[in-house]
Amino acid sequence: MAKKMKPKPDNLLAQNKKARHDYNILETYEAGIALTGTEIKSVRAGKTTLRDGFIRITNNEAWLVNVHISPYKEGNQFNVDPLRSRKLLLHKKEIAKLLAALTQQGKTAVPLRMYLKHGYAKVLIGVAEGKKLYDKREALKQKDQKRDIDRAIKARY
Repeated sequence: MAKKMKPKPDNLLAQNKKARHDYNILETYEAGIALTGTEIKSVRAGKTTLRDGFIRITNNEAWLVNVHISPYKEGNQFNVDPLRSRKLLLHKKEIAKLLAALTQQGKTAVPLRMYLKHGYAKVLIGVAEGKKLYDKREALKQKDQKRDIDRAIKARY
């Protein structure tokens, strides 16, 4: 009897590839996100851009700012502003840790991925510090070297 394939634990909806290029990710948090009905439909359709987003903490609440979720095509009057701030659902202890990390000089919090988990939209948040230009160049150089090595190994076997 054939083994059943396990489904992927998360269904990736959006990814911020630029964040890993621009920042060194120090630690990550998983947060729920409060969305309206038409927003979740648009997110499930993959109409989300995380590129310019960041996390702001005000009044002991975490907010996802500047993330674009396109209006749902059939949403009509129920659509909301695509760039509105959206509340992140985190425990108090997680918000306190995040706030402590963000108060340090040179640290920021950026969304890395948005995915579905058990039917709920989740955001993977990364506490990060910015890379210098020479760090970015070095990372690209190492990536190219690794690609060349992998090609050589594949060609050999």
